[in-house]
Amino acid sequence: MDESAAVPDGPRSPDGPGRGGGDGRVRTGDTGWIEDALTAPLITAVRDLGGYGGLVYLRSRDRRSLVLAMVTGVPRSLLKSWWRVPVGGALPMAEAHRRGETLWLPDERATMVRFPHFTAGLPYSFGSAYQPVRAGGEAVGVLVVLRSAARSPMDAEAVERALRPAGQAMEERLTRLAAGRPGTGPAAYRVEYDGEPVGVRLPTPAVHPVRVGLIDWDLDSDRCTADDEALALLGIRRAEFGGTMADIEARVSPDDLHELRASRRDALTLGRVRSRHFRVRDDSAGDAEAGYRPVELWGHLGRGGTGSARILVGALVDAVSGLTAAEAAERLPDGLFSLDQDGRVTYANRRCEELLGGGREALLGRYPWEVITWLRDPAYEDRYRAAMLSQEQVSFLVRHPAGNWLSFVLYPDVHGLTGRVRPAGPPTGAEAAHEAGSTTGPVPGGVAPPGPVAAARAGALYHVVQMASVLTQAVTVEDVCRAVSEQLLPAFGVRELALYTVRDGRMYLLWESGYPEGFLAPFEGVTLDTQLPGVHALTTRLPLFFESPEELSVAYPGITLDRMHAWSFLPLIASGHPVGSCILGWDAPHRFTADERSALTALSGLAAQALERARLYDAESAVARGLQEGLLPHRLPAVAGLRTTGRYLPGTQGMAIGGDWYDVITTGRGVALVIGDVEGHSVGAAAVMGQLRSAVHAFAASERPPQQVITHTNRHLAELEADVFATCCYIELDPRTGRAFAVRAGHPPPLLRHPDGHAETLDLMGGVMLGVQPDAVYPVTELTLAPGSVLALYTDGLVEQPGSDIETGIEEVRRCLAETPADSVDHLADRLVRTARRARERPDDVALLLTAYR
Repeated sequence: MDESAAVPDGPRSPDGPGRGGGDGRVRTGDTGWIEDALTAPLITAVRDLGGYGGLVYLRSRDRRSLVLAMVTGVPRSLLKSWWRVPVGGALPMAEAHRRGETLWLPDERATMVRFPHFTAGLPYSFGSAYQPVRAGGEAVGVLVVLRSAARSPMDAEAVERALRPAGQAMEERLTRLAAGRPGTGPAAYRVEYDGEPVGVRLPTPAVHPVRVGLIDWDLDSDRCTADDEALALLGIRRAEFGGTMADIEARVSPDDLHELRASRRDALTLGRVRSRHFRVRDDSAGDAEAGYRPVELWGHLGRGGTGSARILVGALVDAVSGLTAAEAAERLPDGLFSLDQDGRVTYANRRCEELLGGGREALLGRYPWEVITWLRDPAYEDRYRAAMLSQEQVSFLVRHPAGNWLSFVLYPDVHGLTGRVRPAGPPTGAEAAHEAGSTTGPVPGGVAPPGPVAAARAGALYHVVQMASVLTQAVTVEDVCRAVSEQLLPAFGVRELALYTVRDGRMYLLWESGYPEGFLAPFEGVTLDTQLPGVHALTTRLPLFFESPEELSVAYPGITLDRMHAWSFLPLIASGHPVGSCILGWDAPHRFTADERSALTALSGLAAQALERARLYDAESAVARGLQEGLLPHRLPAVAGLRTTGRYLPGTQGMAIGGDWYDVITTGRGVALVIGDVEGHSVGAAAVMGQLRSAVHAFAASERPPQQVITHTNRHLAELEADVFATCCYIELDPRTGRAFAVRAGHPPPLLRHPDGHAETLDLMGGVMLGVQPDAVYPVTELTLAPGSVLALYTDGLVEQPGSDIETGIEEVRRCLAETPADSVDHLADRLVRTARRARERPDDVALLLTAYR
């Protein structure tokens, strides 16, 4: 495997190599922290649940994704499509993270019922448990344990009990490690990951240890010296060893004395001894008749201290495990092979060579479907995936190019699998129908087709289903481009991707990945009559596939090439309307199978539909945002003795338009500070917000007292019959004295930072929301602000987070208000909305009005 298999022995130094940036977050490149915090609890969770594999997802820096940070017991390559999953996706790990609860799916049927898209991508028989990972009490990821569906069933409570110790250990480690790093905010804020998954090995069962002893054999005098391990292998006590080869020959089986003498001859003629095998007496059992133990002798010829003596410096190797197992395998009539956890060949016997037609040297360290060309069918790799992910025996038939049939049986465990291959008769009946779509037909002359063939990509059509699922959740053009990139690149081994859109008869780049810097610049803005494959694919509405640079150069002479060796140019057509082109590049020769061409064409259609929908959404969103910004104050009035600033962030759902507003209004008695929130996220909500803002402004400018301003506004909203409600907080402040009168209508309470830095939540008396009761009465609370105070008015979008209560959010904002210097209200406002601004998914708008009383 190409992944790291090391299990760290203990905590790493926080200043060691490979650490993250100065803010100390657990993130890309910071794998030392990841290993220290996650390895031991992950292995414990797999053991306690009786599983065969485990994963840990951590949230990404932008909080939009869960990123696979660690994997054990399962090859990383089998999970490539699941390295990064959207937090809001219909996937079990995402749901466990969002809900903060343990999720147990005992088998594929339970998974299919709840998460059909996940089953389409991994259609194998296994159970899975999902436990939220926390740091500082906040969910920062998910622990996943995979379990064989064939094992004895467990109920959800037993699963939760089994995972609880590992979850607690993981939380303690993450909290401690993150808190020990520099940075601001709670420790959980610093737990994030955007790198590739770290692979660790499950503990390997104890096997017979390899024993090696050292000897020096004087070939001229037949004197010999041996260390304790060599004497133990020979069954000679140190006190009984006379230091001669005769002592050793007395222990060797009479039938193998020739091997010992041949070793002397090899050393004198060749200068070395290579794997001479002989058996020595083994009296350890204490039986009357002794047994024999196989050993190997390796060595090279050297000279003694005087330069005249010829010394064989050698090693005796215990051959009980390796030699006897290999000899037994070589004598079997069936082909035997072993694959490591990642699917690469680690052993194949001679019979396997004969049946498969591939040499062992060519097979070792390679995927079998890479070397044996007629095994390059995604169905065969899929059998390997099924065995590794279900941890159950898998068998299937394969038709050899010569016309004969072979039977394969795969026996998996968490460290790899052993395979058996033997001749078989042709399938009959239902079995023949089942195999017909996944076998290779005979080739004339029994010769495999020449030239490069596409590497097997199991489940190509599964990715069509998966991409459809992901694209349904993509809203903006950027979301669609990112989803296409994240799905196509790993699914088909693509190294380069470019997405173009057509606008005003020209092609413009939307997204690119993997291209050399500046390579695509000459193609920007080309017209639709340009002789380029990406343009032709769009204008002809036909996909183009080129399996070598020569093919592309012949079709388009003079075209600029980069380091890629194969390409596909896919038209993006939505409802008969040309949207753009998708260009994919492979860095190795690639043969496009019929299934792969169909899958890529289907995926391009899905991408085109999603892009067209996203373009319309972006256009409508821009109009809605313009309306929203037009209704908010462009600038706040300057008031002597006060510094005011406002912030507004639209929600990321719906039309990105809502009913949050703030205002600063000068009155005859001072200044009115107002913030409000109309329920809903629509153009209608924004329109009501505009009317309310105008009403409050008019009532305040007429110098009505605060209670009457809110009472009249409430009656006005009820008369509008808009079928919506609103909240509002209105504070009239006299800048000369600091005296203020506040009215609250169903709105979150303001926060006040005192001159000494202490911040508190103001306990204002309040009334019902606006629009609920036309004749409602709203009490007034009197306040006095000291010079140097800062008053914060906000809407619930700033303090409400999915999965937590509003009181917790208010407390976090209050603490931030107290800890942040108040030298600049603009800096303070940016700091308060930073968390909301970082979140890519905001279900509600955010409005903030800060007032510093000087």
